[in-house]
Amino acid sequence: MPLNTVAILSPGDMGHAVGQTLREHELRVVTCLTGRSDRTRVLSETAGIEDVPNFAEMVAQSDLIMSMTVSGAVPEICRQVAEAVTETGHTDLLFAECNAIAPPTAHEMEDVIMASGARFLDASIIGGPPRNGRSPRFYASGIHVGEFEQLREFGLDVRNIGTETGLASGIKMCYAAMTKGSAALHSQLLMAAEMMGLYGPLLEEFQRGHAATIQRMEGWIPGVPAKSRRWVSEMQEIGKTFGDLGMTPYLFQGVADMYRLIGDTPLGDETPESRNGSRSLEETIRQLAGEAGGTSG
Repeated sequence: MPLNTVAILSPGDMGHAVGQTLREHELRVVTCLTGRSDRTRVLSETAGIEDVPNFAEMVAQSDLIMSMTVSGAVPEICRQVAEAVTETGHTDLLFAECNAIAPPTAHEMEDVIMASGARFLDASIIGGPPRNGRSPRFYASGIHVGEFEQLREFGLDVRNIGTETGLASGIKMCYAAMTKGSAALHSQLLMAAEMMGLYGPLLEEFQRGHAATIQRMEGWIPGVPAKSRRWVSEMQEIGKTFGDLGMTPYLFQGVADMYRLIGDTPLGDETPESRNGSRSLEETIRQLAGEAGGTSG
């Protein structure tokens, strides 16, 4: 089926940039901003995404819906879309679940969408939002992956990894376990060192044998608080992934706890737009450690 209109749910950090890329490649891009935050509204308007005031009408007008939101919101969004498909009778719709969810969750959501008569695609995103002509990787799997591959013509880097639902979700779970899992570990150990008065000596020791790790920390951790709250449910999905494979889910329950702790500090109120881009790794850790329990010395 040719793509003419794509709906973005929701146009946040990733979604608005993806929508802008598709629009710049002459696709009609819509969303429904009813009940959305002022920040999401501004991002959507900046990207030139058309606001359809009624959720059901947005579904009815779309050839493809791309769901890009926090992991914890996925079941409710799928339920809303399925209800709108049933209400409107618009079963000629492809729903692409692009969020960070466990493969078992992807199968559950596939059942919800397909019960309405619409089609389902398992997808995941690795990399930052599109900018300067570069796209993150959209891994895609499922029996309708061929339809989704059309987005290559509209500026997105789509990677077909098979016809089995869950493959795209699985690669995201493993990748995010490494990137966001290590960011949580680094944040925790640096905060602990700061609280014990050992931040300086520990950094000196890291510089002796792990200078590249320090460089990654400096580039990554100051931006973590702005994203920490929405990563909690993603870490829970990673735990679910590993548990379903017979491995322990508890490691990433701890990572979720760490992001919950960071999100509960004043720095957790930041957004990617509002955060202090000049704040150093050391100052970020000092503020987080102070909120978590105070520094020693």
